[in-house]
Amino acid sequence: MAGVLKTAHRAAAQVARWRGAPAVHPTGVLCSGTLHVTGRADRPWGEPWLDRHASYPVTVRWSHALGTPRRLPDALGLAVRVEDAGGPDRPLDLLFTSSGTGRLGRHLPLPRPDALTGAYSTLLAYRTGECERVLAAFPLLDPPHTPRPTLWQELACRPVRFRLCAAAAGEPWRPFASLALEAVHPAPAETTVSYDPVAHSLPGLRPAGRLNRLRDAAYAGSRHGRGAA
Repeated sequence: MAGVLKTAHRAAAQVARWRGAPAVHPTGVLCSGTLHVTGRADRPWGEPWLDRHASYPVTVRWSHALGTPRRLPDALGLAVRVEDAGGPDRPLDLLFTSSGTGRLGRHLPLPRPDALTGAYSTLLAYRTGECERVLAAFPLLDPPHTPRPTLWQELACRPVRFRLCAAAAGEPWRPFASLALEAVHPAPAETTVSYDPVAHSLPGLRPAGRLNRLRDAAYAGSRHGRGAA
């Protein structure tokens, strides 16, 4: 496994160095907004942050996964940084990718021409309390929805809202928060926010499993390749 992690780190570093941008999700927009955690006193998740009602400012990067030419299909990414989730200067990073929502589909990236026609999931599981669950973000649309050509245009029209949910295998999706994206900010690829779901996690809400270790190595290589680490 150590050799595979080194290879992933090295490959991601080379791609990021060549692009002068993240190896994956190289192009996108940076958004500010608010995340509202609903809290669950009746059915606690086992992590204080999930079980307590609160609101937090967020910095979100909405991006194309591979940066393919515009005419080619690409998956979309939704990287969410929840400021001060673990206390002052202790953010929580959650990384979502356009996907299906079924038992298998939630683990597979799904190319999508319209950013708001389907769900985004973490693809890999998070440890929530004593259980492993996949997290997902479901767009909340005011009908009729008119697809926009770019992510910039989606946010220029109105705030974009999502319902955040979690589910283990065999469980229905359970909501735990709502997310509202309210403004777009300039974000050159070479200086964009670096998200790290492992370093920026909570004791009871953190990536689980070996595949998450592989993704962490690739992201660390990407940051190293573009001089962000």
